[in-house]
Amino acid sequence: MGNDNPSRKENVDDQYPVHTAHQVSNDSWFQVGILLSMGVNSAYALGYSGTIMVPLGWIGGVVGLILSTMVSLYASILTAKLHEVGGKRHIRYRDLAGYLYGRTAYLLVWALQYANLVLINIGYIIMAGSALKAFYLLFSDDHQLKLPHFIAIAGFACVPFAIATPHLSALRIWLGVSSLCLLLYLCIAFVLSLEDGMKAPPRDYSIPGSEVNRIFATIGAVGNLVFAFNTGMIPEIQATVRPPVIENMLKALFFQFTVGVVPLHAVTSIGYWAYGSSASSYLLNNVHGPVWLKGVAHMSAFIQSIITLHIFASPTYEFLDTAYGIKGSALAPRNIAFRLVVRGGYLVLTTFLSALLSFLGDFMSLTGAISTFPLTFVLPNHMYLIARKNKLSSLQKS
Repeated sequence: MGNDNPSRKENVDDQYPVHTAHQVSNDSWFQVGILLSMGVNSAYALGYSGTIMVPLGWIGGVVGLILSTMVSLYASILTAKLHEVGGKRHIRYRDLAGYLYGRTAYLLVWALQYANLVLINIGYIIMAGSALKAFYLLFSDDHQLKLPHFIAIAGFACVPFAIATPHLSALRIWLGVSSLCLLLYLCIAFVLSLEDGMKAPPRDYSIPGSEVNRIFATIGAVGNLVFAFNTGMIPEIQATVRPPVIENMLKALFFQFTVGVVPLHAVTSIGYWAYGSSASSYLLNNVHGPVWLKGVAHMSAFIQSIITLHIFASPTYEFLDTAYGIKGSALAPRNIAFRLVVRGGYLVLTTFLSALLSFLGDFMSLTGAISTFPLTFVLPNHMYLIARKNKLSSLQKS
């Protein structure tokens, strides 16, 4: 898979052109840092007490979260530094892989990345449906509506948002809404869990299940650790950052992995402390408190999931826009109709798959194991070695 043959690399560039440095980007590092932090602290963070801490316990869970944070930051920095290689900007993950490795790698990374994005989109629809169901059960216990019904409602709610938000940079106002929702459900979950923990008798922190079940649960928890810091979209997000691009992207990443990860670590630890091995894969199902307060938390998680889904759906939308030659104003009737039909069709498909795969904890593990691990932990390190092989320190070469 080497790229020592110049003619081969030229052929790859001809077939899969990368964008030049003349493309204008306008987003500040702070806006991008907030966007990245939203992905880390999405409503998925409400599940890590049950899907990471319960199978791994205090030592394994805390150490695993810290190591995952550090390794993800390192891999993200390496990817960000590869924004310009060979005198060109690489604004898509697959473009970078194709430039460094060749056509086969381009196709493999393309398939792997889009599989990852589709799986994440499915997961967000499941999360939104789960939050909506929990809100419904606060006021009705007839159980006539099941989780697939709420998943369908959540998928339908994603369609108008996808139509009204043509590209990633258009999320500016919605980033504020998402950040508010994020603060609401995380703060409510933290405070109510803290209150429950202070009132509860001693909890059981032993790892549940038989020896065989513990092995599989540990494997699933490791998958969730990988999933928690999904960074398979660094080049696409970096393409929106204003110059100097690499410096500003590094600022955004340091913000994400310092200030941005504090809420995730806090709510994960407090949830496990409060409920022990009975912590669920959706922490708000454990908490006790005023109905209206829990209702606010559920609806905040629902809204934030819909907004965050758009972040991970944007490369797919961009691919479809490019494939069908969509240009001009986003408000042009033709472009609005295109988004309605094509993006709506994509969301109908992902909603249907979400209803079939509605086990949230297992789904996070599956996504982490299949697609997130190679994109987040393996490829960034190897691509950096290939691109900077003549400029590496002795420590990096080892």
